[in-house]
Amino acid sequence: MDTKSVMIVGVGGQGSLLASRILGNVLLNQGFDVKVSEVHGMSQRGGSVVTYVKYGEKVYSPVIEKGEADIIISFEKLESARWIPYLKKGGHLITSIQKIDPMPVITGNMEYPEDIDEKIKNLGIDIISVDALGLAEQAGTAKASNVVLMGVLSTKMGFDESVWQNALEQCVPSKFLELNKKAFALGVQNA
Repeated sequence: MDTKSVMIVGVGGQGSLLASRILGNVLLNQGFDVKVSEVHGMSQRGGSVVTYVKYGEKVYSPVIEKGEADIIISFEKLESARWIPYLKKGGHLITSIQKIDPMPVITGNMEYPEDIDEKIKNLGIDIISVDALGLAEQAGTAKASNVVLMGVLSTKMGFDESVWQNALEQCVPSKFLELNKKAFALGVQNA
């Protein structure tokens, strides 16, 4: 099997670490060699963060170069545009519609770009936009938008849902498990 690559991108504090743990757990339980990078970026300052996940028969490095990602999961709209050069031709972009103003927008030096989805679609890219934050709130907590996006991702990867449920049980603290299972199910339904 060829090595596959998934990038998880967003803004610090959005839960990319848990998302990468869930995905890594699923892939390990499917028998793949998996490499997951640390979260890179200004994760504690609300800055851009990225995590690389590579899997296959044998993986030597988690690093994903431009044009190599099979799937990009973006927790924030502008981050989806920022990392698009890393998506391979024919790859999938899964993005939350959430917008978080970066520092140049907050300080008034720039405006938040409009029509990001349309510009990405015009590049011929398969994009799934989901109101992950709204669905997470519907599940019971805004903090589960990352798990909503994992639910959407699960529909693109072809693994049995029981593997994903097992990963949730392994990675999510028990007191938050039911909320996260609801969030995951809402992601699957809205993929």
